[in-house]
Amino acid sequence: MTNLPLKLPAEYWQNFSVTARDIEFLQNYLFETETPLAPPALAVVLVTERIRWERESQAKAQKSSGDVYLPKETYQVGQKLIFAALGLKKGTVAAIRPGVNPEVGAFDVLEVALDDGTTRFFAGAFQDHKLNLPSEEKADPESDPEAILATYGENIQKKLDKALQSDENLVRIAGAWFPHALLLDINMGHLNLAEAVLEMSIGEPLTTLGLMDQVDVPRDSNAMLTEFSMNYALQEDGRFDEVGATGEVLWYLKRLEPDEVQNIPAVLRYTPMDYERSLLSEQMLALEAQLDDELSETDQKPSKTSEVTITLTYPHWRAGTLPISSRVAAFFPTALESPRIRFTIVDGKSGERIPAWVVREYGYVYGLRKWYEKQKLLPGAYLVLKRSKKPGEVILEAKTHRPNRDWVRTVLAGSDGGLVFAVLKQEINCEYNERMAVMVPDVSAVDAAFLQVTKNRLTLQKLIRDMLRELAKLTPQGHVHAEELYSAVNILRRIPPAPLFALLASTRDFVHVGDLHYRLAENIAEEA
Repeated sequence: MTNLPLKLPAEYWQNFSVTARDIEFLQNYLFETETPLAPPALAVVLVTERIRWERESQAKAQKSSGDVYLPKETYQVGQKLIFAALGLKKGTVAAIRPGVNPEVGAFDVLEVALDDGTTRFFAGAFQDHKLNLPSEEKADPESDPEAILATYGENIQKKLDKALQSDENLVRIAGAWFPHALLLDINMGHLNLAEAVLEMSIGEPLTTLGLMDQVDVPRDSNAMLTEFSMNYALQEDGRFDEVGATGEVLWYLKRLEPDEVQNIPAVLRYTPMDYERSLLSEQMLALEAQLDDELSETDQKPSKTSEVTITLTYPHWRAGTLPISSRVAAFFPTALESPRIRFTIVDGKSGERIPAWVVREYGYVYGLRKWYEKQKLLPGAYLVLKRSKKPGEVILEAKTHRPNRDWVRTVLAGSDGGLVFAVLKQEINCEYNERMAVMVPDVSAVDAAFLQVTKNRLTLQKLIRDMLRELAKLTPQGHVHAEELYSAVNILRRIPPAPLFALLASTRDFVHVGDLHYRLAENIAEEA
């Protein structure tokens, strides 16, 4: 029997949901192929199977309602037919008589009573007819796996991955799924040797195959299965951390990872606070996007350019980190599951290779403290990020020049242990953002002030007032730009731009004098 073209509801793939039958099918597929597969590959398998299953279901339903009419077939009175060329109209053969046409030879004439109440005549037992030839099927995006996945693939993969997570019979490693029952035995001896090998690798992560070569894991005929089993054993052992970017599995010892990779540095630690985002003006939103703060909730799109310039803020300067803001996120490697990614930063001028870490959960890159010191950078310095042609590398360049003495805002420890600002002549060897630049002669004094603010739980409003009062002394007008306030406040408390700007907009302590410049209200200024 000839099958009709597949017909599915208009929103079939848009409203796709993973069923128990789908999971059982994929389990059997993985058992038979013995090959771990990630959601994109599993989605192809599942969509192809769904189409086959729907075609089979349609064929069964079709059989009960009639046969597809083809002129070459022989029919009986009372037989039900479906006419594809007539928009799937249905009818019943009412009578059959011999056809009379010497030019075409013997054939039957079928009198068919159509379901719409009309009667029409069709040829039967007629071999030489164009309707007997397979019609050229037009591409149907609703039943073609490639077209379906191009449109709905991401949604299907997410639903599939979520459904597989609830199946105890499957395990996932590096984004790929496989039946637990088929895993090979990787014993504690192998894992102990893997630990020793990683300890001797001088801080460099190793691939699974690299570890397997050195710990003498028995090689099964299915190399992919052996590698997957090794990956799973390492993943389940708390000593090891998978630190590879998407598409690459790399292993590292957790106890050798820097503390700043395992735990967010104090100067970057932010306690979320409620604020009204609707209070932010267009100017404030534009400045928020410009500041490249990893904690900002902007809808800014990742940059597609080959390089971007960012300003090094005090918290990141102190922690030896870089922010992964929305704009610069595409420059750094990412991963499906790994919370920490080991990669390499390359100095754009010297070619020096710097081991670094992407800490995905908190949105920063760690590993640059010594490089900042070597470059003699100050908070507010401009840094240029460039894309590298090599996977796992990012090019970073400081806009340094020959040292010269220049007037720059300097933070000093006051007699009461607090901080004061002064404009002093300092030796500078890099380009910088004038509103955010600050020289820090005594880092330990600033650290002590930071701890004091944290201990005293100084409110953000009080801290902004104190910073505005100090910075206002440096200008004849006593006006301070919001960007300068953001930079100064972040020396003593980690805060993203939006909550700070919202306080500036909503509190009477602060008076906006235009172009995001502020002064203290008269009654507050008199309290000094």
